[in-house]
Amino acid sequence: MEQVPRQQYTKEFREQAVQLVLAQQVTIAEAARRLSMSGKTLKNWVGRARRGQLATLGENRRPVTELEAELSRLKRDLAEARMERDILKKATVSSTGVRNTYP
Repeated sequence: MEQVPRQQYTKEFREQAVQLVLAQQVTIAEAARRLSMSGKTLKNWVGRARRGQLATLGENRRPVTELEAELSRLKRDLAEARMERDILKKATVSSTGVRNTYP
């Protein structure tokens, strides 16, 4: 199984997501579903916010270089292309009953 590149969220997005849970009384699972993100990540943010540590999140990270960003984008594109290929393979098998192969 391929590793999915880590999603990077802005400070403003983190704060708004936490406020959605704390101020508007939305459950963590529902808020994560609305924001299309991991519930575990949001749970960690809410916990840090309750302890007053949300503002310090991500300060220890070094900035991503241009080369690393390009590598991440290419890996994401490759994973998407592989997924599309697999879907097309399965569609071909199910529609004809025989997989198209080359000798």
